[in-house]
Amino acid sequence: MTTRILPAVGDMDAARALTGLAAQLPDAEPAAPVPDSTALLDTLARLAAESLDELPEVVLVHERIAPVPALDLIRDLVLRFPAVGVVLVTADTSPALLTAAMDSGARGIVTFPLAYDALAERVQAASAWSAGMRRHLGSSAVELYGGGPGAAVPGGGQVVAVAGAKGGVGTTLAAVQLALAAQASGRSTALLDLDLQSGDVASYLDVQFRRSVADLASISDISPRVVQDAVYAHESGVGLLLAPADGERGEEITDRVARQTVNALRGRYDVVVVDCGTYVTSATATAIEMADQAVLLVTPDVVAVRAAKRMVRLWDRLQIRKAEETVTVVNRAARGTEIQPSLVARVTGARAARATVPDAPKELQAPVDAGRLQDLDSKSTVKQALWGLAGELGLVEPESAGHGRKGGRGTRRLGKSDRGAVTLEFAGMFPLVLAVMGILWQCALYGYTYSLAGNAADEAARAATAAYAMGDDGQGACEAAGKEHLPGAWQDAEISCAPAGDVVEATVRVDVPLFFPGVETGWRVDAKAGAAREGEDSP
Repeated sequence: MTTRILPAVGDMDAARALTGLAAQLPDAEPAAPVPDSTALLDTLARLAAESLDELPEVVLVHERIAPVPALDLIRDLVLRFPAVGVVLVTADTSPALLTAAMDSGARGIVTFPLAYDALAERVQAASAWSAGMRRHLGSSAVELYGGGPGAAVPGGGQVVAVAGAKGGVGTTLAAVQLALAAQASGRSTALLDLDLQSGDVASYLDVQFRRSVADLASISDISPRVVQDAVYAHESGVGLLLAPADGERGEEITDRVARQTVNALRGRYDVVVVDCGTYVTSATATAIEMADQAVLLVTPDVVAVRAAKRMVRLWDRLQIRKAEETVTVVNRAARGTEIQPSLVARVTGARAARATVPDAPKELQAPVDAGRLQDLDSKSTVKQALWGLAGELGLVEPESAGHGRKGGRGTRRLGKSDRGAVTLEFAGMFPLVLAVMGILWQCALYGYTYSLAGNAADEAARAATAAYAMGDDGQGACEAAGKEHLPGAWQDAEISCAPAGDVVEATVRVDVPLFFPGVETGWRVDAKAGAAREGEDSP
């Protein structure tokens, strides 16, 4: 059986050496090495979304991989991709490192300088373990790995990081409602508040709890059981891991604490929603990098859109999240505003969510002031929009996105509400539309009448000239020819012809109808035309 090997090595020389030696192993098929932890996780996630069989059997993690430390990366890989055997490549041969690597879930260690026999032994053992895991997963592999966008991460819950482009854009409101929606759909849900200096999740949900994420900072190995001791079981069913009451304690939350905490929550809950606030710290950067989906809240104003663009670029420079992997959500949206989700997507390069959250402060005032955001009315357009966003992100089933467990009614009500608003707006605009159309139609009638008068004057002048040549006064011929070229509704026109030097001049005066031919307005148009006199009377 062929063993597929994916090296994750940041050092080019080490990558060449490791890939070259791996290629010599029997039945081995090494892939091109990935340069950092972000590329490794992206590659494995993409392969896992296709099929369990697409994943490599063995991943070789170099000790100097970045930006995630090697042991933390191994712990994350083991949790998210349990059917992949992970081997650490390091120059450190101390027993302490061996113990730490085993605790992280590594299937073995290969030391520098590289030796063929040692590498072959470790790769063979990791490959055999991977094959056994895949047989054990069996039919559950489809459920674990076949999710597609928004599906739960293989071997753990789905993590969604919610951040704000700037302060006051509704980040905590969105995070709370997404967590409530996921919990209401029947999925166990945790809400982690990493807005460490000014987290307000407790205020929004009427919670007074002394423990916080800061209590985990001094623990070296944060397990799901340890995390559960710091989680508050809210009446809605959502597990809350709150920000510290004293903002200065936020400095104790390092990237290690954030990584282990998110991994522990992922292992215990189906959905983990992380409120990352509006500032990028080592903890929030870690959460955004680990998240299966990152949501960036923005309001429809220039300042917020510029801030969103800066945030997306910052995440990209830090190699924690690519622009196309970020979902932007417009909060406080209103009809007629120039800044729409498509514009935000073009400016930031991120993907715009279909759902937009309407500007409805009256709906939020009472529950926010009472600290009871869980009591927000199901008919609230804000709640319907955010629960619809939860469905779009895959946190709930599509039929549950609108109204919790009973499925979809809120979404349908939202659609009817939109259609009703459109109907009301059209009804209000209808008189104006009629007035504009009437003015345009009247202008068209005016122009048409003027054209008819001009044509009748031309014909009358020519007929009068011919009559003068025959010795007639021409008035009768003038009037007859003019009326012959006027439609019936314009037959009461005044037509006259008179000599003017060497020409005969015809004048046609016609009434302009009001909307319909035959209805008089009192407006008249005059048209004149001339024709050269002929015959013996002409000069």
